[in-house]
Amino acid sequence: MFVPVLLFLLGFVLLIKGGDWFVDGAVGIAHRFQLPELLIGATVVSIGTTLPEVMVSAQAAIQHNAGISYGNAIGSIICNTSLIAALTAAIRPGPVKKSSLILPAGFFFAAAALYSLIAYLRGAFSRLHGLLFLAIFIVYMAATVRQMTKNPEEASADEEENEEKPMWQEIVLLAVGAAAIAFGANLLVNNGTIIAKTLGVPDSVIGLTMVALGTSLPELITAITSLMKGHSALSVGNVIGANLFNIVLVSGMAITISPFAVPAEKTIAGINSSLVIDIPLMLIVMLILCVPALRKGKLFKWQGLSLLMIYAAFTIYQFVS
Repeated sequence: MFVPVLLFLLGFVLLIKGGDWFVDGAVGIAHRFQLPELLIGATVVSIGTTLPEVMVSAQAAIQHNAGISYGNAIGSIICNTSLIAALTAAIRPGPVKKSSLILPAGFFFAAAALYSLIAYLRGAFSRLHGLLFLAIFIVYMAATVRQMTKNPEEASADEEENEEKPMWQEIVLLAVGAAAIAFGANLLVNNGTIIAKTLGVPDSVIGLTMVALGTSLPELITAITSLMKGHSALSVGNVIGANLFNIVLVSGMAITISPFAVPAEKTIAGINSSLVIDIPLMLIVMLILCVPALRKGKLFKWQGLSLLMIYAAFTIYQFVS
């Protein structure tokens, strides 16, 4: 029991320090090339913090475990939005650059609509669908790079004066931070599961708390670190980008490796609960986050509080149903 506890604590430390290094590297690169923080968050930061979901879903797909492959992606989107982005809005609501939000949000809703359409009409995902989602991921990355190069953000004089780290150091911070986040999340999930089993916690509770929330810990740590450093735009961009990647990269890779049907372990009035609760809620929480930000160009405290209540209700439903 001592070793799992020690490794659990080590994972937590790696997550915190990894998030700190990763945000420093990402913000440094954003300022150096005069790029919007939100777009950096929606690309580089999002890929780094989505690594745990990619690893878990790929491993589950190799083992033909459709439940984890499906639930990890959809559950992470709900967690990222109604817990992590919600904390950002509730603690430090503020302005968001609408022009930088349009691309990642637009791609997310397009990909989510396609994902939902396949789930409702076919009830299963083929390898062709997986390849299509991966193609969307490539198109999004290309479109984002193109937008960033066409519309660079003007850096202020203060920002230019504060650029003390050399370029190689910022890249090292980014890479080492990403590795620490991924390794730390893995240690936390694996050893947390061992501790939970030793204490007699049911497997269903372990899956809900350790896997779904565990793979979202990098986004949570990055969001908290970004808030502490005053970069709330980076936090929002990271969440929206990570949500998009959960559909097109995480799900796309899992489906390509091992196509699967939409899990039907729970039903409501004889209907698959995934189609009644999970997918609709995924869309609803993202609409609550994105629509006011796109219309008003800022986040509001009521958004964060509403999303937190939704997440609490969703978690209670998972335990009692």
